[in-house]
Amino acid sequence: METFFTSLFLGQPLWMWFGFIGIVIALLVFDLGVLHKGKGGAGHEIGVRESLALSSLYIVLGLAFGGFVWWQLGAKSGFEYLTGFVVEKSLALDNVFVIALIFTFFAVPRAYQHRVLFWGILGAITLRAVMIGFGAALVSEFHWVLYIFAAFLIVTGIKMLFISEKENNLADNPLLKWMYKHLRVTRQHHGQNFFVRQTDEKSGRLATFVTPLFLALVLIEIADVIFAVDSVPAIFAITTDPYIVYTSNIFAILGLRALYFALAAVLHRFAYLKQALAILLVFIGSKIFVADLLGWEKFPAGWSLGITFGILSAGVVYSLWRTRTTANRLTP
Repeated sequence: METFFTSLFLGQPLWMWFGFIGIVIALLVFDLGVLHKGKGGAGHEIGVRESLALSSLYIVLGLAFGGFVWWQLGAKSGFEYLTGFVVEKSLALDNVFVIALIFTFFAVPRAYQHRVLFWGILGAITLRAVMIGFGAALVSEFHWVLYIFAAFLIVTGIKMLFISEKENNLADNPLLKWMYKHLRVTRQHHGQNFFVRQTDEKSGRLATFVTPLFLALVLIEIADVIFAVDSVPAIFAITTDPYIVYTSNIFAILGLRALYFALAAVLHRFAYLKQALAILLVFIGSKIFVADLLGWEKFPAGWSLGITFGILSAGVVYSLWRTRTTANRLTP
């Protein structure tokens, strides 16, 4: 049994993978079974104070796990984990903007938003495992794929920085149009239900309908697929260790629900953070080329973490400074 748990899987002992998976399962059970246990199974509206506390808890847990990685695998791996965690947490802010747009479009009450986000994050955890596993296999067999990832990040960052995006209009979303055309959709929400049985007005028979809550869940999952196209190459440009890639990614995602409730009301204060994220993607993508140019085996992990933190801090401070007059007008 000892040999089994100490045998390697994707570069690390099985006991480290099982330990991580156990922590994730415990957090999900705690989240759904304890934190969100409302009266009669009904959800409760999460306030700003509770969401800030939960977001802080997830950040502390993510950093604590980084301390474990540092202790178990060394300082270099610790720096890589922390850099990946910070990058993924920052890129998740773009997710928050899109989630807010989706919830507003479907007029999802705050009391029901937790359920959508919980299942959305559960789907994201599964999806990232597939994408990271596939990416790790590619990088292991074809190292030059890293250069494609790096070039993709540079192009994406430049596009984000200089090309203004069109305002999102969910009513024109092709997937949403397809669902409205091919699925039976209720006009109103039915509590926290994704599916309900009710009479079909056309046939006069009982049929299964999907609710707007389900449509919101589908769009959030699709949005995560799109964001993963940026975030997965970004973490592989930092480290190719599948354990560090996946654990830093998942710990960043686990706190997304709490982060949404904490930031939803003040998203306008981070209006210029997208530019900082664009610069960050360019930096991460350029590291592999800079290291080759200077003859380094790899860009120093400590430098990478420091520069990443500096770029994001500058973006946050600049955003708060530029939007300070708006905040003063909103303050009673």
